[in-house]
This record gives sequence, C-alpha cells and structure tokens, in this order.
Amino acid sequence: MSRILRINCRTKEYTFEDDGPYAGLGGRALTSRVINKEVPATCHPLSAENKLVFATGLMGGSTAANSGRLSVGAKSPLTGGIKESNSGGLFAHKMPKMGLKAIILEDKPAEDAPFSTLFITEDKVEFRDATDIVGMDNYPAHDKLLAQYGDKLVAAMIGPAGETLRKAATIQFTDPYKRPARSAGRGGTGAVLGSKKIKAIVLDPEVNEKVSAADADAFKEARTTWVSILKGHPVTSQGLPAYGTNVLVNIINEAGAMPTKNFRYGQCEHAAEISGEKIADLIKERGGKTTEGCHTGCIIQCSQQYNDANGNYVTSGFEYETVWALGANSLIKDIDDIALMDRICDEKGMDTIEIGNTVAVAMDGGIIPWGDGKAAIELLKKVGTNDPLGMIIGNGVDFAGGAFGVERLPTVKGQSMPAYDPRAVKGVGVTYATTPMGADHTAGYGVTANCLGVGGSIDGHKKEGNVELSKNLQVATAAIDSMGFCLFVAFAVLDSDNGVQTMADLVQSWTGNSFSVDDLVALGAGALKDELDFNERAGFSKIDDQLPRFFETDPLPPHNVIWDYTVEELQDAKV
Repeated sequence: MSRILRINCRTKEYTFEDDGPYAGLGGRALTSRVINKEVPATCHPLSAENKLVFATGLMGGSTAANSGRLSVGAKSPLTGGIKESNSGGLFAHKMPKMGLKAIILEDKPAEDAPFSTLFITEDKVEFRDATDIVGMDNYPAHDKLLAQYGDKLVAAMIGPAGETLRKAATIQFTDPYKRPARSAGRGGTGAVLGSKKIKAIVLDPEVNEKVSAADADAFKEARTTWVSILKGHPVTSQGLPAYGTNVLVNIINEAGAMPTKNFRYGQCEHAAEISGEKIADLIKERGGKTTEGCHTGCIIQCSQQYNDANGNYVTSGFEYETVWALGANSLIKDIDDIALMDRICDEKGMDTIEIGNTVAVAMDGGIIPWGDGKAAIELLKKVGTNDPLGMIIGNGVDFAGGAFGVERLPTVKGQSMPAYDPRAVKGVGVTYATTPMGADHTAGYGVTANCLGVGGSIDGHKKEGNVELSKNLQVATAAIDSMGFCLFVAFAVLDSDNGVQTMADLVQSWTGNSFSVDDLVALGAGALKDELDFNERAGFSKIDDQLPRFFETDPLPPHNVIWDYTVEELQDAKV
C-alpha cells in the first residue's frame, strides 16, 4: 500500500496515512497540491508553517525507463512562491519499496535545537543525533553515512549552505555510484530542510519490498514500446549519451543565445573550450566516464564522471547549465576551474545556476575580476561560513546585487535565469516570465522548437507562436514531473506519434487506475493551477510575470534582438 508519512520536526511525532485527498497524484502534482492546500501562502518560508514534501511520481518504483525522478516541494525561500525542485538519484526508487508515496516534514524545533538525521524504516521514524556530520561538506558527510549504514545507503542531505539557511541551498541525494551528486537544486529547498534542523534523511537499507505492476502484461508491452521510442530518437540515443547536456554549448552559442558576461552578449568567444565535445575528450583522456545514469532505470545516460589531470574524480552531472553559468556567463575559460566549482557547489549544497549567476554579479560589482576562476573558487568556499561574502553569495543574485550595487540582475520572481537568453529564445523566455517557479528552463523548454527543431520549428527571435509553445510545454512538463519521468524523454515524445499515449499506457498498467491522454494533460494542468493559486494568494500578480527591464532596452548581439512582450500578452501562457 502506498502511504504518506508525516513527520513533526518539533515534537518528533509521526504518522503513516493513506493518500486520501491526494489519491491519483504523484510527483509535482502531489507536492504542489500539498503545499497549496496545507501551507499558508503568506507564511515565511523558513517558519514552522512551511512544509517540505518529498514525492515519487506515479511511475515511482517501476522498471519503466527513466521513471526514477523525485519531486521536492515547499514555499521557496528564494522566490517567496511555490517551488517544485526535481532530482535524480536513488531516493525516488527506494521510497515505493518502503510503501511510501510521500514524506511530509512539518513544524520546526527551537533555533538552538541540534541537527538530526532522520532514519526511516518500514513502520518507524528515528531522530538520530547528527552532531558528527554537522558542518561537514556533503561528500565527507556522505562517506560517514556510508560507513554507518553500508553500501545500500540511500540518503538526502544538506551541506553547510543548507545548515546556514542560504537561499540558494540544495538538497543532495545519493546517486547510483554512492555519491551525493544529485540535487534538488533550485529555489532553496535545502534551507527549508535546514530550518527544520534535519541534516540528513536515511531510508532503511534493509527494507526493499518488491513493487509490481497492476497489469504485468500490459505494462511489459508498454515498456517495450517506450524503450523503442527513447532509443529511436537521435537526441536521447546519440547526442545526450555521447556528450551529455553539454552537447548544447556549441549549438546554443551558434544560435547567438548563450548569455555571456552577465547576459550582455549572445555568443562566447571561448565556447569551444568548454563544449561537450571538449569535455568528452578530456574525460576519455583522464580515464573518467562519458556516459552514466543519474538515477535507477536511466537509459539515456547523459551524466558523466569528470576527472582532474591526475585521473582523480572531481564531479558528475557536469551539465550545460552549470558549465555555462560558471563559464561563459562569468568569462571563465578553464574547464578544470569550472569543474572544481561544480564540486564545491555539491559539497556546500548550492544551486549551480543561481550561484553561477551570482558569481557574474560579483564580477559586475568589482568584487572579483571577470574571468578569474581561481578567485571565484575562493569566493564559493566562503559559503556556509561566517564570512560576510559567503553569506551574500549563498543568498543568490538579487541579494548579492543589492549588496554589491549591481542593477543588471537576470531574475524573475527572485530566481535567476538559466543558460538561454530570452531575447533570442523567446519560447523559453515566455516560460521564465510566466511559470510559477521563477525563471526556470525546465518548466517549459522552448529551446526544443526554437533551436533544436524538436516537435516542430518556431522562430525564437519572433513573438509569433512562442506564447502557445510555452503554455503547451508548461502543461506537458508538469505532467512529466508528476509521473516521475526524466524531462529529457520529452525530446523523443515530441517527435513520436505514440509517445504521449505510451506514457498514459505505462501509468494505467502500472497503477491499475484508468489513465488516458486527457488524464495526463489534466494532471499537468492541475499542478499548474495549484501553483498559480498559491502564488496569487502569496501576493504575486501579472506584473510579476515579466522580465527585467534591460532585456527590453538592450539589444542582444549578434542578432540584436530584444524582449518585446507586454504583460497582457504573456497572460495567455497561463492555464
């Protein structure tokens, strides 16, 4: 039976419940419904009234390819609105084997209370003393947990950024290679976990109940079709496995859409030196891995293991957005410096997109020189300490901009923009402006049609068609997140006649509940409606659905395009 586990972090009481009003929901649809229904929209994100929800998708625990994603939901300390942050790793695959659909953390202890490790078993929750790992970076702390719980460890944890309640703090998850390298990255969910004085959550390694499809034969048939769809598309079967998401570096740079020097230019002169092709060559030379999965059941395998010049492991999940944020946008050319900064972000528990943009703001404010990777490394090391600069950097772009006197702040609803300039990729720009999540490419990835010719082709320099593109992708993305699929399956699904139907068939055969294509669309639309409702009650209005002014006034080289949507035009992108 799939249950919801509620844990009171102040009283240390807990209950296992059936899903009741949350039946038929999973992943993002579930986290957003809980937050909208149970959290006062005007509460402070670090207050006892906020809740933190971990939820598996409807396909959680299944053997369907790329169905092992986890949704983490809360009111965001960064945006002040609702947040769903999505992660790979082992957590989402393990929870269903413990009969868990969701874990909800409630309330908070006194400020001087010690940090705990939550140990969750089949019918019990223990608050264990976390003193021995408090203050530690994530990798050494995770190694201690491995020594204590064994190589079957499945954990969620925060680093020093989360402990000190920085707004850019992540929650890190055990990956298939026993590293804390997968992140619920955006929106500061790590600070919410830190506010509840939880350093780590460990799922009992000994509980491993078999989870089966309700209709085994139908599931097997749909799963076979699903694999053929993913294996039959050039992006999911060739481009991503060969070069990871960094295959996009040269593509987006060539399109004139790669934000450079804090969104001043659309092309980076040293793009070839930080490209997926260059990184893949270095990985091979140094004995790393160019292809690995970030979660159980991944067949796309777009993650990798990046080693230093001596062949020692540095980081994994070295993604395009990270390389862009810490590379092109900050004018840093040394890929080893960028890799080390990615590792530091995983160690401290920080969102690489938010932190990369913040480094560029620090450079804009004269705190460190443009392109100085070594200075940026030292700056990131300060996060989680008592150093005032570390406190500023760990709180993200808007906070740092205020501290450093910088006006060029590429944020929406307090969250910084990822690696696609909205003036040249208007489909994703509409998403930045209108998603309830704050600027977030994964909420509606208009890059597909604007740059890649996936699911059709729409000119990213022009307004026509991009509002509708973003709206449709926002609904589809929310549905994918709610089913627990990796977002990258969308590349294949968008170009497949039977992709959406196959996803619906997988859900129906796995859960045993009737589930059509219409139900799939309704699942995504319902999640968005919950999110928009929460944000409206939190004080957001249509005025917040717009980009910073400089995107309208500053043409983007080399194509000299601008952002030219009105607030009213953008409202058509919302469900």
